Amino acid sequence: MMVGHALLAFALAALVASRFWPAERALAFGAVAGAFATVPDVDMVYALVGLAQAGFGDVWQMTAAFWGSSQLVHRAVTHSLVVGAVAAPAFVWATRDRRRKTLAAVVLAALVLISLLQSGVLGAGVMLVFVLVSVAVAQVAAARTDLGPRALVVAAAFGLLSHPFGDLFTGEPPQFLYPFDVVLLDSRLALLGDPTLNLLAIFVLELATGWLAVMTYFRLRDERLRKHVHGRAALGAGYALAALVLPAPTLSVSYHFVFSVLAVGVVGVGPQLHPRRPFRPVRDPRSWACTGMAAVTLAILGYAGTYLVA
Repeated sequence: MMVGHALLAFALAALVASRFWPAERALAFGAVAGAFATVPDVDMVYALVGLAQAGFGDVWQMTAAFWGSSQLVHRAVTHSLVVGAVAAPAFVWATRDRRRKTLAAVVLAALVLISLLQSGVLGAGVMLVFVLVSVAVAQVAAARTDLGPRALVVAAAFGLLSHPFGDLFTGEPPQFLYPFDVVLLDSRLALLGDPTLNLLAIFVLELATGWLAVMTYFRLRDERLRKHVHGRAALGAGYALAALVLPAPTLSVSYHFVFSVLAVGVVGVGPQLHPRRPFRPVRDPRSWACTGMAAVTLAILGYAGTYLVA
């Protein structure tokens, strides 16, 4: 869901901003919100420790080690609405004058200290990585956009605070009010009762988020999306046959499905079909992305249809 967090934050932030600002400024605002929406998942960095301990060998053993280690801190210190609300202004202050930088340093150091007291060295280490990455994102946003401090704070806060809600469907709910010991939800939300259909529904939701972001981008750029989706995307429909040969995926065991269906998107980088020049290469990365997404969308729909009737 990491990409989904960014795309949803980008789309919603850019659409709202477009009501008040010119298109380019709205796109910049959305891009900053999307960038901050990815930052909470830096807590996955600790999972690399588990992967290193497992070593290189059986892919399933490595995967289990990676996710097993990630659960120690994932969706805790960096996924808190409390932390996000406090940290967002501090990240932007860190890009300002000396007085505000000092204030930012005090606030962010306090967050690391609280994490140390609440979650030990591991929690403090993850919070430190979160702080450093977020400050870097704020620095780039301040340097590369014309957004003022208030706009940057709003974009940062929207990205950070929207992230935890996207995790409610795929795993253990985040610790929304960390460091306070208050549990808002104790189990993930299920869209459908059938575990395979539930996974497919979540995947479709993620794709819908991607299409919303893509349509927002082309709308604000006053360009047509249709010309960036090429006919070879129809090849994705062939993935429907996978429902007959692959084990039915669930949230617990989904790697074989996720990796294979995403691989369908490779058709996006293939040559453009053309009557006179059938092997003309496509050089626009936007066409690669849109055609690949269309192929994956058809693959998911075809797989779901076959699963239902098989």
